[in-house]
Amino acid sequence: MIVMVTKDNLVQAATIHSVSWQDSHKAFCSEEFIALHNVEHQIKYIQNEMNQGKIFYMFITSKPVGIVSVCDNLIENLYILPEEQHKGYGTELLNFAIAKCDVPALWILDNNEKAYNLYSKHGFILTGNENKLSDTVKEIEMKK
Repeated sequence: MIVMVTKDNLVQAATIHSVSWQDSHKAFCSEEFIALHNVEHQIKYIQNEMNQGKIFYMFITSKPVGIVSVCDNLIENLYILPEEQHKGYGTELLNFAIAKCDVPALWILDNNEKAYNLYSKHGFILTGNENKLSDTVKEIEMKK
């Protein structure tokens, strides 16, 4: 089941975001930077994103396992708990988000092969647009 994130389930969504974000960034971010992205930090992050018009959704099986956000045609914040990956939940959330868009677009870190492979498998292609985030990391845009 996919539900909208509200103040009533925000902590669950922020927990998914925190755990998954920390796991996906541990290979190239410092331990100190990873530790900053705790549940409390991610609650504020999600609240801020929602205040800017992004709608967050949470995928729930017997427990909450993933989140995604959509704003206009932009899909962001697709995270699945590490222990729940490779079960089709990411694909289900992605397809849900795609259905909310006319021309779906998203940005991924250029070093995130798992994300690139997932999105490519679902028809997303690189646009050539890039944003440099640091000397070693940039994000790249994909559209369907």
